Amino acid sequence: MEIAEKAIERDEQAFIQLIQLHKDALYKTAFAFLKNEHDAIEAIQEVTYRAYEKIHTVKEPQYIKTWLTRVMMNYCQDQLKKRKRYTSSETLREIGAHANESKLEIEEAIASLSNEEQQLIFLKYYHNTKIKEIAEIERIPEGTVKSRLHKALKSLRTFLSEKGDIDYV
Repeated sequence: MEIAEKAIERDEQAFIQLIQLHKDALYKTAFAFLKNEHDAIEAIQEVTYRAYEKIHTVKEPQYIKTWLTRVMMNYCQDQLKKRKRYTSSETLREIGAHANESKLEIEEAIASLSNEEQQLIFLKYYHNTKIKEIAEIERIPEGTVKSRLHKALKSLRTFLSEKGDIDYV
């Protein structure tokens, strides 16, 4: 908490410590969105710069990790929009060589969700973010987060059951 407070006050050493403290979580977030190591590392570099420029705007030091995660998610979403990423059959074959079939099916099911639903699923189940924190990140009531998560999970179940893979959800 003390490190976050100093970083918000533009203490460079505290900011470096803060980034070091949260770099693993930021990398996991970037990798989950961008799906490759190079892009994830580049995302960390860019988000470090963006966070340094804007850290003085953070009002609550206890939510610094949440704020950093949101900056990362916004950056990743921007990158995905720029790419207008469509997975070709060649890419799927490459991924298939490195991942098991069920993981691909779950990723495909998640990709079928809206960006908003994907973010909720990612935060809750990949990043283990609490409902309360998600509500703060998204600036919506906790009940809305719960109902949107319920709807997203229902969509995933429907998608996977149509493929005959209901066991995954």
